[in-house]
Amino acid sequence: MIVEERVVVVPEELRYSSEHEWVLARAEGTARVGITDYAQTQLGDIVHVQLPLVGESVTSGNPVGEVESTKSVSEVFSPVAGEVVARNDDLEDNPELINSDPYGEGWMIEVKLTDPSAMDSLLDAADYRRLIEEEA
Repeated sequence: MIVEERVVVVPEELRYSSEHEWVLARAEGTARVGITDYAQTQLGDIVHVQLPLVGESVTSGNPVGEVESTKSVSEVFSPVAGEVVARNDDLEDNPELINSDPYGEGWMIEVKLTDPSAMDSLLDAADYRRLIEEEA
């Protein structure tokens, strides 16, 4: 898919929320979360990130942080419920990692899932592509 004259990356192995977060299932019932390539493109140059602390509980659909760009400030919503077990502290000094590598070095938090089967309710890559096509 092309948005603003660039190809938006939507990896097949991830799950997605309608609020433009991605989720990667990891070992022992944990999941890594970040914002999608589409979301970071819409935001523009990211200059600040606010993340929850390790140990905090997060609820699916509720805000867990903020991303500030040169265009706006946007809330980040948790696509899953559980406890934050890791956060990407590299984003404090290098928030632009979200722009340059949203699915890799730009990840935000890892969550110990309350219910791992909740991942099944998230969008797959094909459904997420349809969502962003409708929004574009």
